[in-house]
Amino acid sequence: MSIHNSPLLAAPHRFFTRNGGISHGAYASLNCSFGSDDPANVRENRARVAQAMGVEARLLLGCKQVHGIDVTTVRAPWAEQAGPVADALVSDVPGLALGVITADCAPVLLYGASAAGGVAGAAHAGWRGAVAGILEATLAAMRALGAADIYAVIGPCIQQASYEVGADMRDAVLAGGHDAARFFNAGRPGHWWFDLPGYCLARLESAGARAESLGLDTCANEDEFFSHRRRSLRRETALGHQISVIRS
Repeated sequence: MSIHNSPLLAAPHRFFTRNGGISHGAYASLNCSFGSDDPANVRENRARVAQAMGVEARLLLGCKQVHGIDVTTVRAPWAEQAGPVADALVSDVPGLALGVITADCAPVLLYGASAAGGVAGAAHAGWRGAVAGILEATLAAMRALGAADIYAVIGPCIQQASYEVGADMRDAVLAGGHDAARFFNAGRPGHWWFDLPGYCLARLESAGARAESLGLDTCANEDEFFSHRRRSLRRETALGHQISVIRS
């Protein structure tokens, strides 16, 4: 099983790749989204992830991601596929594994010490959620639990060299402020190359977190990662998702 992590985070965490599972075809092999894959395969894949995180499978938790800004504070586990509609999870309950699934969007894992021990967070940041404020909302929810000196790591996501966008998307990002023009490089007429991890990094740092990006491109590296953009360019239908997890 292949993973990436960062010394910046004191809590156990893993940015998993697409490798090490049992799914087949377009979902090969560690697809962790129930989506349209065989549920039995996804269940086994997630069990392997939980084992790698040192928790029971029932303690690997996720949410129904919708590119919004809702954050759920987790107090106890829920049943399989019964997670809340949200794009981030935070918790100070020891032993829970908080996960987000991605296939080009930025997975952001966070940790901050508190008087009671520590607070973990996991956020799903596509451009819509990042512009709307999902990262700031996650930091606020962690601080509400007593977290101080929060550290954040942006995992594998689409990098600027792979992310060509049109004027409508650029205009939406620019409308969100934060000096966003610096994250676009001009391409062919009417198109730009957008630096999603750079934008997320700036938003995190502006909100008071110490942050870094791993710089891993999901679109360019087919051997390691699923990618929505790559799937779209090829006009394929099925799409798997990798998972990123931090333990509270």
